[in-house]
Amino acid sequence: MVSRGAAPEAPAAFRAPAAPEVPAPGSRTTSRAVPAWVWALPPVAVLALVFLYPLALVVQESLVPGAYAQVFASTAFRDALVTTVLLALGATAGCLVLGFVLALVIAFVPFPGGRAVARSVDVFLSFPSFLITLALLFVYGTAGMANGVWTGVTGAAEGPFQFLTTPWGVLLAEITYFTPFVMRPLLAAFAQLDGAQLEVASSLGARPARTVRRVILPEALPALAAGGSLVLVMCLNEFGIVLFTGAKGVTTLPALVYSKAVLESDYAAACVVAVVNVAVSVGLYGLYRVVSKRAGA
Repeated sequence: MVSRGAAPEAPAAFRAPAAPEVPAPGSRTTSRAVPAWVWALPPVAVLALVFLYPLALVVQESLVPGAYAQVFASTAFRDALVTTVLLALGATAGCLVLGFVLALVIAFVPFPGGRAVARSVDVFLSFPSFLITLALLFVYGTAGMANGVWTGVTGAAEGPFQFLTTPWGVLLAEITYFTPFVMRPLLAAFAQLDGAQLEVASSLGARPARTVRRVILPEALPALAAGGSLVLVMCLNEFGIVLFTGAKGVTTLPALVYSKAVLESDYAAACVVAVVNVAVSVGLYGLYRVVSKRAGA
């Protein structure tokens, strides 16, 4: 029943939508966006607890009066510093050259199993460093396969391969282990390279060496800079390879930290060496980045 004098109500489907409610001037909204700094608090707190706080304790322990003067005056520290820098620079240079050559072969030289080899690089990155060193010991160690074959054939008392306990053995182990860290970004860069550039260079009569130098190498410089900087920092802080090669005459800064802290219980000296190791790592990494930028990487 519709009462007289009242207009009939329109069906719901034909009703006009209600106008949105406009808040009165000066009224505050109940919901506000969370500030960005609030979301940054959890990761900053975790970083401070896990990294900054232990680092601050190491720096505080190193500030014991006379600790820096005593460490800097020792011959063992100076020798360890020079050995660490030379091994890191040599291993980085070796990894850059070897990684670039191997990546070129995998990316541009067709051969059976090339894709499997490229994928195996990712698997190699997951190996611990001591595993590679242990494999080299089985092959070239004092009682390894190579020396065993030599003594079995010649009847000599010992084999000729004794280099693993020298700096050359540490350098070989580091180059073997860290080269895939250069190859991985290089293979990714080569996959993005335009094949038309190579075809144009080949049609113009450019030899492979000139094509590599003028076309491929400029495109590979950023990847070389990224892989080289990573290898440099990792070599500066490598401890497992030096320990497992058994190179008694090779003492790096991480090995010196272990010796001072664990064997001698001289925690102040160990913290001083650790602080110097961090400073050298950051300094050489920054220098490497500056040089790579000037080189156009």
